[in-house]
Amino acid sequence: MPHLRPFRALRFDPAVAGDLGAVVCPPYDVIGPELQRKLLDRSPVNAVRIDLPESLPGDEPGARYRRASEQLAAWREDGTLRLDDEPGIYVYDQAYAVPGTRARRSQIGFFARLRLEELGPGSGVLPHERTLSAPKEDRYLLMRATRVNTSPIVGLFDDPGGESVRAMRAMAATPPDLDVTDDDGVRHRLWYVPAGGPHSAAVASLIATAAARPIAIADGHHRYETALRYRDEQRAAASTAAGAPGEEPASDYVLTLFLESASQRLTVLSTHRIVRGLGEQGVSAFMARAPELFEVRPVADRVELEAAFVPVDAVPGGEGRIGLWTRAGGAILRANRSAFAPLLSSGGEALCGLDVTLLQTALDELCGIDREAIASGRLAYTKSVPEALDIVEAATDGADMAFLLDPTPVAQIAAVAADGDVMPQKSTYFYPKALSGLIINAHEW
Repeated sequence: MPHLRPFRALRFDPAVAGDLGAVVCPPYDVIGPELQRKLLDRSPVNAVRIDLPESLPGDEPGARYRRASEQLAAWREDGTLRLDDEPGIYVYDQAYAVPGTRARRSQIGFFARLRLEELGPGSGVLPHERTLSAPKEDRYLLMRATRVNTSPIVGLFDDPGGESVRAMRAMAATPPDLDVTDDDGVRHRLWYVPAGGPHSAAVASLIATAAARPIAIADGHHRYETALRYRDEQRAAASTAAGAPGEEPASDYVLTLFLESASQRLTVLSTHRIVRGLGEQGVSAFMARAPELFEVRPVADRVELEAAFVPVDAVPGGEGRIGLWTRAGGAILRANRSAFAPLLSSGGEALCGLDVTLLQTALDELCGIDREAIASGRLAYTKSVPEALDIVEAATDGADMAFLLDPTPVAQIAAVAADGDVMPQKSTYFYPKALSGLIINAHEW
């Protein structure tokens, strides 16, 4: 079973850092060059400087990671960042509009440390997604230089009775320590709850509930695997980061946001696929063979296709419904599962039932686009339906077809993880993202 523990976080002191809304930032993997520059200009102490340090002309290898380490040290020295006095958990509420709809939702969770475990059979931590070497190397070099987690992984636990959510709401009944609204209109609120304070019994109960069953990683697979590598390095070097006698080193743990996924509704957005380099002949070949695997219903125009896929949660994912757009028109595809059955040679029932698995199988079978072709760049990705269609119509970078997917249900994600399987790249996008800079986990006690 997983092991969780409270900790002392590094947090921005508004008396020194100023407006906390100006110092937090999205996680590194959703920041492009334009947004990075905007964040750098927003505040001289914006967290992007340590979570995604910029590269400068003439930089030697590793220079930007060293700058992040030096910046972090300077902020601790001048009081911009302060370490909380005693261990605690950090209750975190996000209120947001569901993209593509008028619906509003909120979700509540808590930050704590999660003991790192090797991934595999019997582990208390379950992944669901494949990782890539380049992002892991980047995160490793940053962690090695700074010795902190600047942003969390996100882990899911189940409490169908909802007691844990009610307990967190009770802890959040006082004014928050942080209350900011980001550029997407998401409101983020944070409460520091000392483990030895008035809520000590509730904190212990909450941790026990979250640790009762394996934790499924929802987001942050690259960060988790990086933390494992760093932990092993620290162990090999007999790190001096150990705490009191008998305590494990802080580097044996990773900063985690724990979200309860059974009694509150979480939002997963779709990531649509754009196929490059097929040409007119390849598109025609796919369309000719599509009825072998799908029921094909043509759509009148892109307006009809957008209406079917733009609203989030309009149709539950996992039903085998896939949108298709080419420069000659579009269709809605419905998977014939009996036709797919002999092609799905590996993976459990949950993995084989995913829409994204069906699409990847169809691309391999009908277009010859296998995992190696995907790794070489034959697919592009976007979360925007209109953008996907625009890219195909403009033939941007050789784009020929767009495939639109419904969101993957959280229950299916957890089922894939429980089976020990992993989903194709870009299968899930949990929304909203946890901000970086809310709290920082220093590898110290």
